[in-house]
Amino acid sequence: MNARIFGLAAIAACLAVPVYAAVALSAAAGSYTISPAASSIRFTIGKAGGGGFDGAFARFKGTIRIDNSDVGRSKVNLTIYPESVGTGQGRIDAFLRSDAVFDTANNPEIQFRSTSVTRTGDTTALVTGRLTARGKTFPEKFTAELDGLKSGTIKFHVTGKVLRSRYGMDVGTPLYSNVVDFDMTLTGKRG
Repeated sequence: MNARIFGLAAIAACLAVPVYAAVALSAAAGSYTISPAASSIRFTIGKAGGGGFDGAFARFKGTIRIDNSDVGRSKVNLTIYPESVGTGQGRIDAFLRSDAVFDTANNPEIQFRSTSVTRTGDTTALVTGRLTARGKTFPEKFTAELDGLKSGTIKFHVTGKVLRSRYGMDVGTPLYSNVVDFDMTLTGKRG
């Protein structure tokens, strides 16, 4: 009996997902302001032989505009304040803020401005844009997945990889990976 109920529940869940996705996408059109209190921007840098370190940025701001009639015209703008970097290790945090890495005294902002958004599934998209850090700008790509839409609040899970050497932050390579893995939760409020 329990197996039969579980099987029916699984079928119902599979049937419900496409309906939710279609509703979510059509209802998602609009402009949103990213809420730092409900969002996170985390990163990981690996180390040869294992280990490495994780960190996050505490201060950032941004907007998301979803154009439902033409997803390609949707926009994402994000500004990160690198002086807010935190790894839980004061010595590493100070080093990351120094002129060897972020050079926060001369480069107080990291900016991402989308140039295109390509829908890749019912709730996923590839966001391509221009990332500027330490005065250098390069094209970067991030994968975004719609995690929720409720009462004028939208939530995305965003992942991507950035080569730090492109931005003059290659100190410590090859011991520490040149690849920075980003894992972000961006929650926006409509309006």
